[in-house]
Amino acid sequence: MQLRTVRATQYVTALREGGSLPAIVAADDLGLYVLKFRGAGQGPLALVAELVAGEIGRELGLNVPELVFAEVDPALGRNEPDEEIRDLLKASVGLNLALDYLPGSTMFDSAAGDTADAKTASLAVWFDAFAMNVDRTPRNANLLCWHRELYFIDHGAAMYAHHDWTTMIERAASPFREVKHHVLLPWATRLNEADEQARTTLRTERIAEILDAVPDKWLMRDDDGISAAEKRAVYQDFFSRRLAASAIFTEEADRARAQLV
Repeated sequence: MQLRTVRATQYVTALREGGSLPAIVAADDLGLYVLKFRGAGQGPLALVAELVAGEIGRELGLNVPELVFAEVDPALGRNEPDEEIRDLLKASVGLNLALDYLPGSTMFDSAAGDTADAKTASLAVWFDAFAMNVDRTPRNANLLCWHRELYFIDHGAAMYAHHDWTTMIERAASPFREVKHHVLLPWATRLNEADEQARTTLRTERIAEILDAVPDKWLMRDDDGISAAEKRAVYQDFFSRRLAASAIFTEEADRARAQLV
């Protein structure tokens, strides 16, 4: 699998939701993108989660805006008056990750009457439980309404198990109890169908292709002594075990939904 690479040519505006300060940027292909910075506080692993979880979601058939690699030049922040943003740009020179900007989209808000169909909601709940994504709640939906369809964004908080390599594999069979907070859980009435569909669709070979697309530098840390290839093998093992344990987190999601009704 290959992602396109664009070069950021103009810093348009900061998006100050959360602490990572993503930004809307213009690129050399004349497109607008939401840029996720490698130098943000969450570090490169947030970009790994963004890429891997995002592409898994796309593989499952969910709407995920196109992900691209984005080159940041040292000159990009030269005239930026905000010191915090200037420092962020300096720390992120080189390869970063961006997703296609969806102009006119609005954040999903169930309190405002937004709803989801049962098939999409069930698949989304399954996907976020599989990817261990804690960040799809009513408070922070990370779910856009665009042209009457739902688009799934911001997966940097997914795969939180990879922040501790020593326990990552043993957490692969987690029921993911955080699913009880999922914003689409009330509409997820077809979870068993979603589980069957996902297990049929999501192949380990495809996950390996997605992992191969992650830049080595994003996987490496000076203090852990593990090579990029070894880390990809750990991720592959984790997702293989997670897929084999899908009944565990599907049942947990079904149980959590039953408590809502």
